[in-house]
Formats: sequence, C-alpha cells, structure tokens
Amino acid sequence: MPTSRKPQPGRTVGESFREYGRGVAGGLLFSLPLLYTMEVWHAGFIMPPQRQLVYVLAALVMLLGYNRFAGLHPDSTWLEVAIDSVEEMGIGLLLSAVVLLLIGRIAAGQDTSEVVGRIVVEAVTVAIGVSVGTAQLGAGGEDTPPGMNERGRGSFGGQLTLALCGAVLFAANVAPTEEIVQIGLELSGFQLAGLGVATMVVGALILYFSDFYGARRWARAEGALGMVRGTVITYAVGLAASAGILWLFGRFDGAGPTAIVGQTVALGVASTIGASAGRLLLQENADE
Repeated sequence: MPTSRKPQPGRTVGESFREYGRGVAGGLLFSLPLLYTMEVWHAGFIMPPQRQLVYVLAALVMLLGYNRFAGLHPDSTWLEVAIDSVEEMGIGLLLSAVVLLLIGRIAAGQDTSEVVGRIVVEAVTVAIGVSVGTAQLGAGGEDTPPGMNERGRGSFGGQLTLALCGAVLFAANVAPTEEIVQIGLELSGFQLAGLGVATMVVGALILYFSDFYGARRWARAEGALGMVRGTVITYAVGLAASAGILWLFGRFDGAGPTAIVGQTVALGVASTIGASAGRLLLQENADE
C-alpha cells in the first residue's frame, strides 16, 4: 500500500491519479453490497454516535496497520502512514456520501444524525477497500517502485493485522442482515460446535492445503502443531472481528449469552474465511 499518494520524486501526477483510481475502484468493489443493503441503512440510523466514533477509530487503526505492514514504500515514516490512513478514511466518507446520494438514500431534509450515521457506517468498509484496492488492483510494472515494503509482514503482529482487515471486509457485508440473527438463535449448541470446527477446517485448507496465492510465503507452518496454532489464531481473529462488528451494529443489545455466542459463531464463518484469505491475498501482490 503506498504510504503517500502525493507525487514523489520519479512519480508523475498521472501515476498518483491512477493510485486514486485504484483506491476508488477497490472501495466500491469491496463495499458495494453494503451500500445497497437496507439493514445497513437502518443500522446507520440507530447506531449511537459513540459507537460510530468507535467504528471510525477502529477502522483508522486497521488502516494504519495495513499501510504499515503491507505498504509499497519501505522508507515511510509513521507520520506518512498516518496521513495516508486519514486520507483513505476521507475518501471512504466522500465515496459513501456520493453513492448514497446517487441511489437516493440520503437527501435534503433528512435528519442530520441519520445522514451522518449512514455515511459513517458505510464508509468504514469503503475506506478499507480503498486501502486494499490501491495496493492490490495495480498491474505492477513501471509505476510500481522497487523495494516493496516487507517490514513486519511476516511478524505475528503484521499477520494479525492483515487477518483482521480481511475478516472485517468479509464480515461487514453479512453482519447487518437478519439471517445472522436467525441462524444464531436457531442452531443448537451441538450445531454451533460443528459449525465452528467446519469453519476452522476451511480456514486451514485456505492457509495450508489449497496452495492459495501467497500461502507458500506467508502461511508456512512448522509441522502439525504449527498448523493447528495458526488455524486457531486465525479463527480467534475471525470471532473477535465478528463480535466487534455485531456489537457495533447493535446485534448484542438486549441479547442473552446464547444469542451472542450463536451470532458470533454464525458470522465467524465469513470472518474466518476473510481472515485466512487476508493473510495471503491482501499482501502478496505488493511483492510482484
């Protein structure tokens, strides 16, 4: 992920605009289902301002981590990474507002809190998509500088950050739907346990057995114990992302422990697949 889209020595204005274009395309690619989902529009209306703030701050932390660990410029400072992350959040907010306006979901005369809530709820996923899209949708070649940033990507913290970004991208598209609540409430404890085991098996297949793009480099495991450890950690990241998103969307409000666990495990399927793929796909193109 470029840690500064301002023209750099050797980079033209046209190349910088191409990065912006990739960012906008990535933002739309990863978030379009959310932008067209009624439950998300409603969530933006009912989400309290303090949760909206938490959502934005959490997204900024993820953007900082992604830009730091999967950036294209190895000599970037934390200040440059921070500026780039804030810029991506700004693009996410602007792009969300434009799309919601075009499809008639925000309009003049609407309550300000409803307009702001809808834009904020949509913008988080859009911003992460902007960040990923800028890095991943490029063809490489002459506008991709040498010396790609591998700083910390193989570290435990770097892998957790990339897994979390992938989990949020996948889970946020499903979390607001009523189907997650229904599945979480209807499945028995035995069925939830089976779903959890099946989810970890799928995660392990993606990471270690499917020769997924980037797996040989970023998901190497030392023996069976290493595979189990990596799978469990990735699943834990997926569950944590699921629980956080469900809480932010108000799915835990007034719910009992059984409903909370059920919804988290149900959404954990999407988030764990995203976390597993995120460890591989959200960084590998940056090395080409």
